[in-house]
Amino acid sequence: MTSHLRVVAAGPSSTLQDRGRIGYQRYGVSVAGAADPLLHAVANALVGNRPGEGAVEFTLAGDSIVVEGGPVRIAVAADAELTVDGEPVPAWTSLRLTDGQTLRIGALRSGMRGYWAVESGFALQPVLGSVATHIRSRMGGLDGSALKAGDRLPLALDQAADRGERCFDPSLLPARGGRLRVMLGPQQDYFTPAGIEAFLEEDYTVSHEADRMGCRLDGPVIEHARGFNITSDGIPLGAVQVPGTGRPIVLLADRQTTGGYPKIACVVGPDVAALAQMRPGERLRFTPVDATEAGRIQARHREMVDGLPALLQSAGGFALYDSGRLLGFNLIGGAVTGWD
Repeated sequence: MTSHLRVVAAGPSSTLQDRGRIGYQRYGVSVAGAADPLLHAVANALVGNRPGEGAVEFTLAGDSIVVEGGPVRIAVAADAELTVDGEPVPAWTSLRLTDGQTLRIGALRSGMRGYWAVESGFALQPVLGSVATHIRSRMGGLDGSALKAGDRLPLALDQAADRGERCFDPSLLPARGGRLRVMLGPQQDYFTPAGIEAFLEEDYTVSHEADRMGCRLDGPVIEHARGFNITSDGIPLGAVQVPGTGRPIVLLADRQTTGGYPKIACVVGPDVAALAQMRPGERLRFTPVDATEAGRIQARHREMVDGLPALLQSAGGFALYDSGRLLGFNLIGGAVTGWD
């Protein structure tokens, strides 16, 4: 019998994601993929997977899942409360769960998105080389949809071996502030000098109109110089398009493939992920960088992802409900410090 994870209760928007469908945008196929590839890679590293293996991305709150078969090795990369059969367990640590055990992932204490991965991934047929879910085109994942109660996720590995578990210190992740680095263009000549100055010198706020496709920002109007319609062209990840309202929209993983609004700039890749983790009401500012610096930023990001396995530590083969180990984690972070 193939082992499964059955969804008992799903978060508000939980989807399977990997690196996405790279190379098909010219055919009108959205790329999709993890909104925060670094956190996605951490979850995969904890269970021994390659960075691009399919894992579940959840938004604001996670899922409750029960093991059918197994054992299954699973890890959650998120600042959230976790329980197994009602008992608290740590995030950022791989866990080996047996038949009938239930993992519940609570609400995120910070950020917008978290990830959970299983050893060897899910036994799902890729579509155009990817299992990433793109809900608008109903492609990938489980029938192109978000997870829901009753779904059964088939596992590629029937039985996870009994070996030592691994943990990750999230303080090793690069700090993410409210400054997003951008390269101006490709249509900055569609904006007045005053419009470009407003874009680079003023604060913007994440609005409630934000999802995996794009993030609309509130703030000063960016003045157009030559109207706000262009011949439609391709939209890269992080493109900042400015429609007739003069307020920018940053395009994210599920973006459309082409668009007809001028793009004043593009956010560099790692900072797109930072934006995808910002909540409505959070403030940000754009900082210009040149192509050389953007290349360095991307290279450092790749080095971080490739180096994740070396940052993992042994979790010591702990017992799941060992009280000494559980007391070593700050399970109520935000209310008290780890020393209280």
